[in-house]
Amino acid sequence: MGATSAGARQRGTDEGGTPLRRAISGRLLYLFILGDVLGAGVYALAGEVAAETGGAVWVPLLVALLLALLTAASYAELVTKYPRAGGAAVFAQRAYGRPLVSFLVGFCMLAAGVTSVAGLALAFGGDYLGAFVDLPPVPVALVFLLAVGLLNARGIKDSLAANAVMTVVEVTGLVVVVVLGAMVVAGGDGDVGRVTEFREGTSAGGAVLAGAVLAFYSFVGFETSANVAEETQDPRRAFPRALFLGLGTAGLLYVLVGLAASAAVPTDELAGSTGPLLQVVEAAGTGLPPEVFSAVALVAVANGALLTSIMASRLAYGMAVEGLLPRPLARVLPGRRTPGVAIAATLAVSMALALTGDLAELAATVVLLLLVVFISTNVAVLVLRRQPVDHDHFRTPTALPVLGVASCVLLLFQQEGGVWLRAGLLLLAGLALYGLQRALGGGRAAAGRGAA
Repeated sequence: MGATSAGARQRGTDEGGTPLRRAISGRLLYLFILGDVLGAGVYALAGEVAAETGGAVWVPLLVALLLALLTAASYAELVTKYPRAGGAAVFAQRAYGRPLVSFLVGFCMLAAGVTSVAGLALAFGGDYLGAFVDLPPVPVALVFLLAVGLLNARGIKDSLAANAVMTVVEVTGLVVVVVLGAMVVAGGDGDVGRVTEFREGTSAGGAVLAGAVLAFYSFVGFETSANVAEETQDPRRAFPRALFLGLGTAGLLYVLVGLAASAAVPTDELAGSTGPLLQVVEAAGTGLPPEVFSAVALVAVANGALLTSIMASRLAYGMAVEGLLPRPLARVLPGRRTPGVAIAATLAVSMALALTGDLAELAATVVLLLLVVFISTNVAVLVLRRQPVDHDHFRTPTALPVLGVASCVLLLFQQEGGVWLRAGLLLLAGLALYGLQRALGGGRAAAGRGAA
């Protein structure tokens, strides 16, 4: 054991053969997943869901949770089977054995990550910050992104320590909304009947599906945890537990928030608000300053951006190790043991994207790109059943990845043409990068990255 540890230190790796530091415990992984799923989505999208569904906001939130769990089960199997950085790109490479397919899957995930970080940076510089100071959102977003990149480069342990604090703040804010909503109802000013009302002029099923497409964005984020598997302690045991517990906790909070918001605030007011949960705080009339809740929302946005930035940089690192992106992206900062070049590269792309589009457009693009990734991952589970490994791992029932593919296809066909165009342009840029990498002699899987 001593010789193995000494040799690992000389190579800059741990006993598991990774140059990254295994600093993430099961508890930190749970907080990572919970913090990334909670993120900024529920703070901004509850009103949009109400506009599509009506007063029954909680129903599409519950449906979106169930759809997310289908794909989460596939991630649980593949991460415990192959606990390496790179996530969906590595799974696709193992399953399909075609560099182009692997690259496109990984690039969809990477593009979704840097796009989401850009959108969250713009959200940080928007209305919630406006409660404190009036500054132009784009310059604020660029400074914010630089701060996120520096924290990411400092180290995974420091980043996740910050995430733990911010996640507690996020959860507290949502619990406050639930409690205040209950107070409004108990005081006779709310209307519980609204929680079963659907938007007029459409069927209940159509209203729920339209709302679920939006609500699904509130649950994406769990997939980012696959990219820190290489930095997780005992991922084969810790990952499934943290994944399902994190999604379950977020889902419970979302459903309760949906019930509270709908019962406390008239649907028209909720649907027309860019700060829907703030409407609940104001309806309670407790004297809680709006700035307090705006601060909570800012923390939620910052946390989501930090965790997604971690995912994007680790994915770029993993793809570089696999030969799908230029090898310099696999370089690790010697003191911090973080993928410094990948962090800088993904930060630069997020900064560029922050100069184009708005939060709504960027968020819709993120969802479409991730649905493509989820389809690939669900299919990969079934393909890789033919390749057993020499260790125990989580195994999902075969029906779940099949249902996962069907659910993703259903949601894909709910997206608008403009969203498809933006995603298509990003993929064309990815194909150009792939062609350049092939011309430079890359594009082949790196040696030595066999099954864990």
